[in-house]
Amino acid sequence: MMPAARESLLDAAYTALARRPWSAVRMVDVAVAAGVSRQTLYNEFGSKEGLARALVRREADGFLAGIERALAAHTDAHERLTATVEWTASTARQNALVRAMLTGCWNERLPSPTLKAVPSSSAVPAQRRADGPLPSPGDFVAIVRDRAVAALSGPGTARPDTAELVRSCELAVRIALSCVSAPPGEGGVADLVRGAFHRQLTV
Repeated sequence: MMPAARESLLDAAYTALARRPWSAVRMVDVAVAAGVSRQTLYNEFGSKEGLARALVRREADGFLAGIERALAAHTDAHERLTATVEWTASTARQNALVRAMLTGCWNERLPSPTLKAVPSSSAVPAQRRADGPLPSPGDFVAIVRDRAVAALSGPGTARPDTAELVRSCELAVRIALSCVSAPPGEGGVADLVRGAFHRQLTV
C-alpha cells in the first residue's frame, strides 16, 4: 500500500474516534471513509487491534516530532523548555490519544493497546514497527528529557553541568505533565518555567 493510503486510513480512524467510542468504530466504515476496500485495510493492519496500535504509534511520533520543533525553534534554554512544556500541554489538550499516552489514563472511549510488543506477521514495515513496544508515560519522560538534554548541550552552546541539566530537563517534562492534568493559571507556562529554574540554566 502507498504511504498516502495508509495515512488516509489512519486519518479516517482518528476522525471516527473523535465521533464515537473506539468500540463502536467499524473497520468497514474506516475503509469507506478512506476510499479503500475493507480487505485492503485488513491487509495493511491485520486487525482492529493492529489499526489501533498503528494509530497510537503515529500520534506518539507526531507528538515527539513537535518536541523536536519546539527545541529547535529557540536558542535560549528557558525558551526551549518553555516551548517544550507548552507543546506538551497544548497537544494533550487537543489530542485524547496523546493525553492518554502521557498520563496512562485510557478511558472507555479510547483503544487501549498493550504497551508490550505483539507478534507480527505483517509484511508492511510500518506495521511491524507499530507492533513493537509502545511508549509508556515513563518512556515519554525519558525520551523528551533526553532530547531536551541533547538540544541544550549541543554544538554552539555553553557546557552546563550534565547532571544538573538532566535534572532540569526532567523537571521541565514533569511540569509539562502537571500542566496536562491541571492547566497553569495567570502567567501560564512561561512563569512556571522561570520560577522553577531561576538561574540554573545558563546555556
